[in-house]
Amino acid sequence: MRAVAVHPDAVVVTSRMWQTNAIALRRSDESLLIDSPYFPDELELLPTLLAQAGFEPDGLLATHADFDHLLGRLAFPGLALGVGEASAERLRAEPGAAQRELRDADDEHYLRRPSPLSIGAVQALPVPGRVDLGDAELELHPAEGHTSDGTAFLAGFANLVACGDYLSPVEIPLIAPGGSVGAYRGTLERFAPLVERSETVVPGHGTVLDRSGALRILEDDVRYLDALGRGEERPRLPDGRNTRRQRRVHAENLATLSR
Repeated sequence: MRAVAVHPDAVVVTSRMWQTNAIALRRSDESLLIDSPYFPDELELLPTLLAQAGFEPDGLLATHADFDHLLGRLAFPGLALGVGEASAERLRAEPGAAQRELRDADDEHYLRRPSPLSIGAVQALPVPGRVDLGDAELELHPAEGHTSDGTAFLAGFANLVACGDYLSPVEIPLIAPGGSVGAYRGTLERFAPLVERSETVVPGHGTVLDRSGALRILEDDVRYLDALGRGEERPRLPDGRNTRRQRRVHAENLATLSR
């Protein structure tokens, strides 16, 4: 696990699994944690690591309802989880799905956790909308297409946007069940002005990006989605993402669209 301060009031913690990013934000005397690392030892260490950096979360947020973004509850079991309205509905409609997917992933990697995941109290947040943080606020923007749900969080005071599973330098766009190419394109269109307003872009997976790097990835992702929409079996994948794993993801995208 790696922790990097990207602003005096923002720290990005990156898991060694899937390069999953969690973002701690603070303003005045309040702090929030967006998303989570993955491994049990990372989650056990997380409260101490953040406290040493001056971040003691008062609440948890998640960009969407995929299991690997919900594990903050394992590190901070006493805190409520805030998600966009679509994510709250997905959690209600799929009871136990995140826990089952986590158990399956843990089994694949021979992991055992000291306690099972409990989603606990979930607060549905209006999207578009705003959430107060100290004397500032976060903007909430819809981000569906990868899945049926999703929220991007813009922290203007830190010139930072947390975009969930979009704009990744290590993953191509993945169209999961409930997602769609059209909705994904719409999210990227909404992201362009958010990125222009930010200095730091934190994807769900991969290295933190500056504005120009995020805009390059956005353009590459639009081109990939165009090729996917045409049903191309062997499109040229973006630089840095033309890997065996991402070629499998492309094949899965084609299969999803054909259903």
